Amino acid sequence: MQSLKLLSWNMNQKVSNWQTVLDSGVDVAMLQETKTPPAELADYFTVQQDLEGAESKLPWRVIVAGMVSSDKLDFKPIQKQPLDGRDSEALWVSRPGTLNAAIVTIKETGEEITVVSFYSTWANPIKQIGSSWIYADASAHRLISDLSGLIGNQNKHKIIAAGDLNILYDHGEYGSEYWRDRYKTVFDRMDALGLRFVGPQAPDGGKQAKPWPEELPEDSLNVPTFHTNQQTPETASRQLDFVFASYSIADRVTVRALNRPDEWGPSDHCRIIIDLKS
Repeated sequence: MQSLKLLSWNMNQKVSNWQTVLDSGVDVAMLQETKTPPAELADYFTVQQDLEGAESKLPWRVIVAGMVSSDKLDFKPIQKQPLDGRDSEALWVSRPGTLNAAIVTIKETGEEITVVSFYSTWANPIKQIGSSWIYADASAHRLISDLSGLIGNQNKHKIIAAGDLNILYDHGEYGSEYWRDRYKTVFDRMDALGLRFVGPQAPDGGKQAKPWPEELPEDSLNVPTFHTNQQTPETASRQLDFVFASYSIADRVTVRALNRPDEWGPSDHCRIIIDLKS
């Protein structure tokens, strides 16, 4: 039996990166900071053309795209609606442009998998607080609330959710225990829904940071998936991209970050490859 191959990638709002998605050889792409495919490539993808992000005035959004060239699956986008919507067939999404989902049916077996792309937006405390903080864990928790609408039983759902959460795993900003504990609530809550964190993690999930970041625990299995403007793929140090899978299928899922310098790709985030064994 063939495996289902998926891609999760923050495209850094570059239209030209659609060609890289097309060349990736995957069946489904879960994309963030994404603009509409260019006209010359549009026929190669099945995407939900609903101009998500317009209400929040974002020029980009998240997308789940099915590859027209793949003969392994049927692809059905899930409709979405704002929190005050009353459509029982549409998923509530707290902020337009931050979550997209589709149901993928594997033709060979008839198995249905729900695939979700998400992006956790940055926020600031109110001005009166007088703080320069930015944080993304609050947005991550909104995404989890939205994801709950895709779960209707305790242990039989089959979901793969992936994207850029803009938070850290197993440590806080520059070693902060406060931020470590805040971020941990996101992973704990996903696990409580039955969605296990499946990577990418070392040793097989990609190259680890070198030199080793001072903020990272010595026993961490994190692999860098993002580099700042002051860094390169060689010096990338932080993992911001994560993949979760329902416990019912998690043991069939392998995840790898394409984070070596020769494979990183044309974005500040590397590509994440997800394989689901039949």
